[in-house]
Amino acid sequence: MLREEVDRKKLSPGMLQYMEIKDNYTEELLFYRLGDFYELFFQDGEITARECELTLTGKNAGLDERIPMCGVPYHSVKPYIEKLVNKGYKVAICEQLEDPKNAKGVVKRGVTQVISKGTIVDNDLLNEHDNNYIASVLDFKYIYILTYADVSTGSLNILEIPYMKDKLINEILNLNVKELILADNTDVDLINILKNNYGIDINISSEYLEDKYQNLVDTVEDIRYKTGVKHLLYYLVVKELKELDHFNNVNLVDKNSYLEMDIHTVRNLELVETLRLKDRTYSLLWLLDKTKTSMGSRCLKHWLLNPLKDKKMLISRYDKIDKLNEEFILRDKLKNILYEIYDIERLCGKVACGNLNARDLLQLKTSLKVLPELKQTVEELKFSYDIDTHNVLYELLEKAIYENPPVTLKEGYLIKDGYNEELDELKSIRSGGKSFIADFENKLKEDTGIKNLKVGFNKVFGYYIEISKGQVKDIPEGLNWERRQTLTNYERYISPDLKEKESLILNAEEKIINIEYDLFCEIKEEVKKYLISLKNVASIIAEIDAICSLSVAADDYNLVRPTLNDEHIIEIIEGRHPVVERVSKNSYVCNDCIMNKDINTLLITGPNMSGKSTYMRQLAIIVIMAQIGSFVPAKIANLPVIDKIFTRIGASDDLVAGESTFMVEMKEAKNALVNATSDSLILFDELGRGTATYDGMSLAKAILEYVNNNIKCKTLFSTHYHELTTMERECNGIKNVHVSANEEDGNIIFLHKIKSGAVDKSYGIHVAKLSGMPDEVIKNASEILKYYESNKTKKDTGKVQLAMVFDEPVKEDNEIVNKIKDTDVLNMTPIEAMNLLYELKEMSKK
Repeated sequence: MLREEVDRKKLSPGMLQYMEIKDNYTEELLFYRLGDFYELFFQDGEITARECELTLTGKNAGLDERIPMCGVPYHSVKPYIEKLVNKGYKVAICEQLEDPKNAKGVVKRGVTQVISKGTIVDNDLLNEHDNNYIASVLDFKYIYILTYADVSTGSLNILEIPYMKDKLINEILNLNVKELILADNTDVDLINILKNNYGIDINISSEYLEDKYQNLVDTVEDIRYKTGVKHLLYYLVVKELKELDHFNNVNLVDKNSYLEMDIHTVRNLELVETLRLKDRTYSLLWLLDKTKTSMGSRCLKHWLLNPLKDKKMLISRYDKIDKLNEEFILRDKLKNILYEIYDIERLCGKVACGNLNARDLLQLKTSLKVLPELKQTVEELKFSYDIDTHNVLYELLEKAIYENPPVTLKEGYLIKDGYNEELDELKSIRSGGKSFIADFENKLKEDTGIKNLKVGFNKVFGYYIEISKGQVKDIPEGLNWERRQTLTNYERYISPDLKEKESLILNAEEKIINIEYDLFCEIKEEVKKYLISLKNVASIIAEIDAICSLSVAADDYNLVRPTLNDEHIIEIIEGRHPVVERVSKNSYVCNDCIMNKDINTLLITGPNMSGKSTYMRQLAIIVIMAQIGSFVPAKIANLPVIDKIFTRIGASDDLVAGESTFMVEMKEAKNALVNATSDSLILFDELGRGTATYDGMSLAKAILEYVNNNIKCKTLFSTHYHELTTMERECNGIKNVHVSANEEDGNIIFLHKIKSGAVDKSYGIHVAKLSGMPDEVIKNASEILKYYESNKTKKDTGKVQLAMVFDEPVKEDNEIVNKIKDTDVLNMTPIEAMNLLYELKEMSKK
């Protein structure tokens, strides 16, 4: 049954209310609160039952047939919401807005929040190590404005992007944006790429928020930025019902301040997740993250994806790490303090968005408690951080909130004794009532002589006196007891005294719950006044935690302080890849990387599996670590400040985009050639292998010449085309190095050591043997290789190939063979090659 087909005139009042609310939330799954359950109807019920593996039932709603329905208990709704949101659905929570006891007719209900991938604020549904961004993209036809926010932390940022789809997509992927708001003039191809290729949730909206949060909008001056902020805020405030009191400013992101890396570089270098498993474990972030707070972990990830180019800021971070390494006792004290601090950023988000509970306030109180000690320790270290300890707010929470409150807010036991006089008085009545019941039961036993008499309570009948049926005859006359309930073996009564006390006790319990809820809401509003200052202190704590983490990593992994130079020199002595070193079962072989200002390119040769790719990644990792302010894995590291890193490492098809390995190779190479500057770093691993040998070699040589002669940036270029090694003599700035290996009795031993010069031999068959290839294949390949490597074969290559074409013996003095021998095919133009082919064809006819 479809909701749109229902005759609303036949619906019950309650279901009619549901339909009217659902009309405003057609795209969302509406969780409709009925008593202790959230219920979903029609298509919403069918979808939720299927996705969450719930039983689909039916409900009478005044129609001839029951409508589809499923439901979940309100106290265990989180897992179901999480599952639906992760699958790309939006969820609207419809609550009862008045007490059913006081309602006349249908209880008033309304949607209190909308939850989607980009607007989750519940810590239980979020990744503590990662920001949860929702973004708006505006297309001004000459530039893109990307406005992105994390509702859970209150950060709002604007990024101006050149009018190129690739750059826009790259930024969206690097930020790991969960949800996008696009205007209706957005290019359809861009929408399809983002939605279909990368699975990003897309919303189309061209509405802009007016007359609200104007102070936030006014923190930027550019009219384009204001428009971007208004576009995103409309969706958050009007469509998703978010309160954004914790948003206090708009951060204008200047990409020129950071080392630039595209999404391919981030993935190839495995900075935040591994290539194969897409997992955080064994990434560089996994190695460096020794933080004690979620805020620090997110800060460190931001640093890793946005390395600095400002030498002054980098040296400041190096100095702090040096200080912490020297004052290791204070560092340990700092770590212990940080361990006590909860996620203040996201607690602020919960305060602003209204879904805060008493346990969240306890976490905030616990965090504030250690701020004075944190401030003192930071001052001892002589770090220039101004930490507001929020003593007044701490005293409020210490005085008000119970140490072990319930999760929900309507069960009582939220507010401590002594905080409110009226509440204390009601609590006294409640506790006195319980003692009264015990005394009352003892007195009845004495007066009646019925020893197994007891006074009990249930929610249906209230307080009662219970006596077994065999002792009913023993009840003294004149007590004015009134029969309340008959059970199989017992009779239950009520007396005037018990009835009077019951009214007082029950009313006290209800009043306590209501007053505690009201007081909690008042406290929450008071906490709201501190949101901005709490966010500021959270930012400071995150930075301290990230610095402390880098200091611990420096000690744990024997890292050294790098030196930064302006002479375009790379001097790394005994460099290491920190992750490979950590996870490797064998002892790690350190390698130098020396490139003076006259050397632009290292041309790396050597067998597969010998460590060429690791050596190239190692350099990039060291550069990135140095430019986030970290110490680096080397004995000595003297580095220039790099502005961009480009990588082409590993073979991969882009099946979604329908692109081959070679096309992906060429696109990534083109990106480097077009965008690199003399201050960039390029890593090309076996470029050109995705096509025919001569094509690949020609392209590799041309690209290498272009980078070395035109861009003149630091480049590592690995290859199996040994013919390219002659370029060391032909081009200034290119130096041959190779990864050494020993061959003994037909077996290869990788030494993983980088040495000067080129190798003159390939070890492909040896590597195949190591992989476990059948012996017959290895033996046959070796014979074929000997044949091709023989002098006769080298001399008569053209003759052999022609013999295969014509299926007849070729004479030594054959005119066609001689013509081919005298031709330099590598230096021919396309038209010359076509002319030669035509000439050979004509000669063959004779």
